[in-house]
Amino acid sequence: MASPDPQAQATPAPAWTWQGGWLQQARHLPSPNFGERPAQALVDLVVVHSISLPPGEYGTGAVQQLFTNQLDWDAHPYYQGIRGLEVSAHFFITRQGEVWQFVDCDARAWHAGASCWRGRDRCNDDSIGIELEGLEGLRFEPAQYAALDALCNAIAARYPVAHLAGHEHIAPGRKCDPGAGFDWHRLRGLLAHHPATANWQLPPGAGQPST
Repeated sequence: MASPDPQAQATPAPAWTWQGGWLQQARHLPSPNFGERPAQALVDLVVVHSISLPPGEYGTGAVQQLFTNQLDWDAHPYYQGIRGLEVSAHFFITRQGEVWQFVDCDARAWHAGASCWRGRDRCNDDSIGIELEGLEGLRFEPAQYAALDALCNAIAARYPVAHLAGHEHIAPGRKCDPGAGFDWHRLRGLLAHHPATANWQLPPGAGQPST
């Protein structure tokens, strides 16, 4: 078992509850972008992403619009490059630590794309995707780490998760998020405070102190 990082401040596990695959304490905004998981899928992976729309701008509501196919493609020049994109994640954590849910965790969200981890392709089939509001390479907020820690603990109460990786790890060369600004060591220390997440496997080298 990993030793808790004394510098990490664990968030007391909230009394979060599930109704089916929906976390009741999250803000629900159902997305049409999902599908059924394969019949024998074992949901044992959490994938961490980062997103902001337009890039580097926060609190615009555009991420929520993207995940529900409501984004105005003409509202910003950047959107021309993603026009027509249909994607989703199970969860989105804002800079303030607010948790939104778009897809039932029993269903397959469209977050990973072409991917491979722990010897298995098609990571959408057996993972839960969590988007953090942020920009690749930049730092994330303490409230986001606290919310991510609590969310992982809630997920562990319902699903047999044993692995956590970034989008950059499951799709190397194609994706770079959450990027160098994400503090894996901090997250590892937080997860180590909870028996349900203390033994989750992170990517090789992730969770080690920066040198």
